[in-house]
Amino acid sequence: MPWFVKIEEGIVDKPTFDQHVPAHKAYVEDLIAKGHQARTGYWAQRGGGMMIFQATCIDEAKAIVAQDPLVQNNCVTYKLYEWKIIVE
Repeated sequence: MPWFVKIEEGIVDKPTFDQHVPAHKAYVEDLIAKGHQARTGYWAQRGGGMMIFQATCIDEAKAIVAQDPLVQNNCVTYKLYEWKIIVE
């Protein structure tokens, strides 16, 4: 399956953002359970982060990102990329 990367930037204050982090973590855990190999994290300097995951195609990747609680609650803006691995 192809890999996809969601690069995100936080657009709300930290208390608002933090309110949705538990749902985001549960969402990523569910993606892992479903075989999407998902990982999520934030930049050390804060203010943004990344989620990497597998999906069958860009349309499925878009649908996955649309269900992310951080996206649904307007906590982040993001860009979605298909990541082409050249060395494993």
